[in-house]
Amino acid sequence: MKIGELARRSGVKVETLRYYEREGLLPEPERSDGNYRVYRDAHAERLDFIRHCRALDMTLDEIRALLVCQDHPEHPCEDADALIEAHLGHVEQRIAQLSRLKAELERLRQRCAGHGTAGECGILNELAQPVGDVSGGGDAGVHVGGAHPRR
Repeated sequence: MKIGELARRSGVKVETLRYYEREGLLPEPERSDGNYRVYRDAHAERLDFIRHCRALDMTLDEIRALLVCQDHPEHPCEDADALIEAHLGHVEQRIAQLSRLKAELERLRQRCAGHGTAGECGILNELAQPVGDVSGGGDAGVHVGGAHPRR
């Protein structure tokens, strides 16, 4: 199948497929006589695996490591288990950050009843103050991102 067909079948953009190839997540497909990429069912299956990992908020490095495990079915699965355990730890940290963020937003919401003017708004007045540590994770004012800490 050509790249457009694989993209449609998988629900992935053509640019994403090329990116996964450049990153080494998808193997280079064979080329037709007309120099078109020719994908096989194995590419679609691997892409499904990658998409499932992405849906679980895994990084490309994590996916790469899991693909190595998948490509060597005779190896012990302890690496895959350890990776998922570490990823779960990142997710738990994110949940804790999001819980603190939710509490802060609820506190902020209570500062305004929505009946006055913008000049009297407790939310806007509070937001005009210097930022404190709203995330509870030491990154004052930093948006809570994905499941992995910033490096």
